[in-house]
Amino acid sequence: MPNVTDFNCSPIPGFDPVIFHLFGPISLRWYALAYIVGLILGAIYFHRLLKNKALWAQKGKTGTPPAPLTITEDLLFWCTLGVILGGRLGFVLLYRTEWLWQDPLSILMVWQGGMSFHGGAFGVVMAVLYVALSRKIAVWRLADMVAAAAPIGLFFGRLANFINGELYGRAWNGAWAMRFPCDANPAGPLRHPSQLYEAALEGVVLFIILRLAVTHFRSLTRPGLTTGLFALGYGVFRTAVEFVREPDAGLLMGITRGMAYSIPLWAGGLVLIYLAMKKPALTK
Repeated sequence: MPNVTDFNCSPIPGFDPVIFHLFGPISLRWYALAYIVGLILGAIYFHRLLKNKALWAQKGKTGTPPAPLTITEDLLFWCTLGVILGGRLGFVLLYRTEWLWQDPLSILMVWQGGMSFHGGAFGVVMAVLYVALSRKIAVWRLADMVAAAAPIGLFFGRLANFINGELYGRAWNGAWAMRFPCDANPAGPLRHPSQLYEAALEGVVLFIILRLAVTHFRSLTRPGLTTGLFALGYGVFRTAVEFVREPDAGLLMGITRGMAYSIPLWAGGLVLIYLAMKKPALTK
C-alpha cells in the first residue's frame, strides 16, 4: 500500500491541500484544481492558435487553419481523459507496479496524487490520433497545436505536485531548500523544490520557446516541427532536473527512470525537427 507520507500534504506551512469538503471522502483539492485550470487555459490557447489565420502561412500572408474551431471542445474532452487515465496508469506501471498486487484500489485514488507525464503524454497522443482520424484532420497539424499549448498544463501540473508535497528533490541545504513531505520527521533532510524547477523549465521556458517558434518563425507551417520542439525541450529539461530530483523508483541501467523515459522524447524530437525542416513550408 502507498506510504501515507508520500502524498496529500503540502510543504507550505499551514497550507491545507483541501479547498473544501463536499461529503464523505469527496472534496475539492488544489491538486485537482491545478489540473483543471491547466487544461482549460491550454484549450483556450489552442483555440486562439486555431483562430489566428496569420500563423498558418508565412509572414505577411494569411493561411487556412487545418480544423474548424468547434474541434476545441472535442479535443479538450479526449485530452482530459487521456491525461487522467494515461497519467495515473503510467505512474502505476512505470513507478509503482507493486500497487497492482499490494493495494489495487489505490490505483483509483487519483486525488491522493501520483501522475506520470510520460503516461499522460501517451494518453494525449491517443486522444489526438482519435480526434484527427475521426474528424479527418491532418495528424501532425493537430498535434502541433496541442504541443504548443502543452506547457501551460505542465506548469500547473508541477504546481500541483508541489502543493501535494510529492515528487520532491534530493537532499540539499541551499538557500531555498524545503522539507518534504511536510509531515515527516522535522529532523529529516532539506531538499530541492524540484517541482518548481520543472514548473519554470517545462512550463514557462518551454512555453516561451514554442511561442516564439509559432509566432516569429511560423513553425505551424511545417507539420511536426512544433511537436518535435516540444518533445526535445521537455526531454532535455526533464533530464536536467532529474539530477536534483529524488528518484521516483529504482534506477534503470544506472540512470533515473525519468531520464530513461525521456530519452525517446528528445531523440524523437530531433528526428521530427529534422524531417519537418527537410520539407518546404506549407503556403496555405
